[in-house]
Amino acid sequence: MSDSAASEAPNAATSAATAAAAATAATTTVPRPAVAPPEPWSFPVGTTHDLPNGLRLVTYDVPGQYVLSVRLGLPISLRDEPQDREGVATIMARTLDEGTAQHSAEELARLLERKGVSYGAGMSDAGLSVDLDVVKGNLEPALDLLRQILTEPVFPEAEVARQVRTRLAEIEQERSVAAQRAGHEFVRTFYARDDRSSRPTGGAPETVSAITREDVSAFHARHVVASGVTMVVAGDLEGVDVLPLVEATLGGWRQGPSRDRFLQRPAQLAPDRSRIVLVDRPGSVQTELVIGAPGPDRSVDGGWAPYPVIGFVLGGSPNARIDAVLREEKGYTYGIRSSFRPRRAGGLFLTSGSVRADSTAESLRLLVEILDSGRNGFSDKEIRSGVDFISKTAPGRYATADAIADEAISMALDGRTTKFTTANLRDLAAVDRSRADGAYERFADAAGLGRGDTRAAGWTIVLVGDAGDHREAIEGLGLGEVTVVSDAG
Repeated sequence: MSDSAASEAPNAATSAATAAAAATAATTTVPRPAVAPPEPWSFPVGTTHDLPNGLRLVTYDVPGQYVLSVRLGLPISLRDEPQDREGVATIMARTLDEGTAQHSAEELARLLERKGVSYGAGMSDAGLSVDLDVVKGNLEPALDLLRQILTEPVFPEAEVARQVRTRLAEIEQERSVAAQRAGHEFVRTFYARDDRSSRPTGGAPETVSAITREDVSAFHARHVVASGVTMVVAGDLEGVDVLPLVEATLGGWRQGPSRDRFLQRPAQLAPDRSRIVLVDRPGSVQTELVIGAPGPDRSVDGGWAPYPVIGFVLGGSPNARIDAVLREEKGYTYGIRSSFRPRRAGGLFLTSGSVRADSTAESLRLLVEILDSGRNGFSDKEIRSGVDFISKTAPGRYATADAIADEAISMALDGRTTKFTTANLRDLAAVDRSRADGAYERFADAAGLGRGDTRAAGWTIVLVGDAGDHREAIEGLGLGEVTVVSDAG
């Protein structure tokens, strides 16, 4: 074969292959499907039963979720604690499963493990939460163990003393962690001194160390009753008749007095909260910052939907305004977050995180400027990104039984049902630039931001860092006078 013939053969083969591919494509290509916006998503609908003793049962059937999630929300207020025994609710929550009238702590632990039950309890501003997860086939014995834990705890003296020692050790650890130290100083500065919110949820050393078994038992007897309690069971409930099981176990739980009143009263704010406090921690290589102001609750005029979006835009993601400047442009931080945190009455807007020590004053200046930039409005792109993230991730956030049960209890302790969750997601679709701008303006006006002699008026600012290195530079910003307090508090 000549050289010219040899060179023509591959070209011919290539042309034939190309033609064949084109013919195949012509016969198999279908029109690209149109990408439409997702349909509006609704939170799963629960079934509600009210028991005669005041317990409300809400069930959510989640097919395929064979580990059932059981949650209880007890509207117990931290304000119910005796002031000289603050922390007793936390100690009580931690010792509920340390033995019952029928079983010792060790026996109860073995029974929970044998039945495939995961149990936990904790106290917060919202109330007492009890969590239980169990394989579907063992719901009945798990509920009986839960009944014993709630109604027949014995609070062994040795176990109460152990939990008191543990809590005292935690307090020391919290003092050593800058973020927790800043949080404690913030609430002490932000809330009125005689308001329970100004002091740690788990109590202070002088009150915790005084707690006895008798204190814990008395608090339980008075406050752990069925009235006002919401119980949620979520998971694959096919073939499981939950209501009779709950009636047989918790239906005899003592009703107790009606409870709902205390959660309606907002916390009292300190009249001098608008100031800068620097917790002196010599030698710190980072500075922890917390900046806050009074925020709305979910009943706010104009609807709650704009506020999570505003928090997302300002500091709710790595692409938010704060990180775009302090992390990406300046390299001062690994990340700082902002969010609105509603309580049942009133709420907070908080920004918190740590920065390099050598950038302390500059970071504070930038943070205040970025937060104040909300008064200048938001862009359509920013608002759309926040709306899309919150609304379009909701199906994934609430895809499991435990997430559904947790949301239902969170709403119950806020005096709501998960109908609010669905309604709020619907309302998100109507949040635009104009509505977000108006919501931030109302928040800023209500919080008194910008009213006063300094650019930081209205904000409560707490820093944990080296006062010797940073105080003068912070005062030079013109944001206000700086109060220095001891790291030991």
